[in-house]
Amino acid sequence: MKVIENQSFDSERALYESRGVRLIDCAFQGKADGESALKESSDIVAQDCFFDLRYPFWHDKGVKIIRSKMTENCRAPLWYSTDVELNSCDIFSVKAIRECDNVKINGCKILSVEAGWDCRGVEITDTEIDSAYFMMRSRSLSFKNMRMKGKYSFQYIEDAVLDNCQLDTKDAFWHGKNVTVKNSVIKGEYLGWYSENLTFENCVITGTQPLCYCRGLKLINCEMHSCDLAFEKSWVEAEITTPVISIKNVYGGKITAPAVSEIIRQDDRYNGVIEIRK
Repeated sequence: MKVIENQSFDSERALYESRGVRLIDCAFQGKADGESALKESSDIVAQDCFFDLRYPFWHDKGVKIIRSKMTENCRAPLWYSTDVELNSCDIFSVKAIRECDNVKINGCKILSVEAGWDCRGVEITDTEIDSAYFMMRSRSLSFKNMRMKGKYSFQYIEDAVLDNCQLDTKDAFWHGKNVTVKNSVIKGEYLGWYSENLTFENCVITGTQPLCYCRGLKLINCEMHSCDLAFEKSWVEAEITTPVISIKNVYGGKITAPAVSEIIRQDDRYNGVIEIRK
């Protein structure tokens, strides 16, 4: 690979259509305020670099970014790219990752509104994320040891597995399909509405009105805290290990719990079985 070291770039499309380049200790910043520094490039490694200009990695293939920082000024840094790796990076850019395929993120800190939309094949491990509308409409996803904060996350996602994650997020998993969450803590209101084949296993769930209007919902050995008006108009199979405040109008399936303070059935359409196990 061609090595470029200790240089600064600020011109428009500074390294446009680069092939096989390794950037070390380089900075993308300056008065020219140029956009799209590495647009349409391939086989790029950026190590210990600083990105302070917009749209650096669009329509790229084969990008590896290591111990680098993308500032708030580095707007929408990764769009329409394939085979991307991010390792030990700080990413503070709005709309950080969009329309990308085969993305691996490890050991990063991401503060980015509307990150991860319309992506395919994303793996995230050991990463902290603060993002509203995170991963909207993305599919084929894997998250492990992730700590995530922000409203309206994982909406319309498909084919995803989350393991050992901590989520503080309102309205998560709305309209999600074929999603499994394991060994995780989920805090937030209105969890999982309108989902299909959503499964929680060995999880702790906290928040009002969870898991309504669901199809194919499963809870396996889960705790539920501060959960009221749960499961409204859902088809659900649930094994709950803690008392539930209230369960409302369950269409079908079976729910077991040690106690339910209030069971609401407004008419005979709601035939879900609720079994109290002492």
